[in-house]
Amino acid sequence: MSTSDEKPTHAIDRRSFFRAGGGAAVVAAASIATGAEPATAAESESERKKARYKESEHVKTFYRVNRY
Repeated sequence: MSTSDEKPTHAIDRRSFFRAGGGAAVVAAASIATGAEPATAAESESERKKARYKESEHVKTFYRVNRY
């Protein structure tokens, strides 16, 4: 055999590459389909109702510069 017919041992062929990609897609789909509940913030009722917006000096400057 000539050296041009031999494949390097460290190279990955196209079929193996796409097979690995397909396996990764199946794993990703399975992890989404497990039905895990989304993460929620641990926030008390009083924290949900408190005022969060404060018109501080930097906010006033932003409004003044941008003419809001």
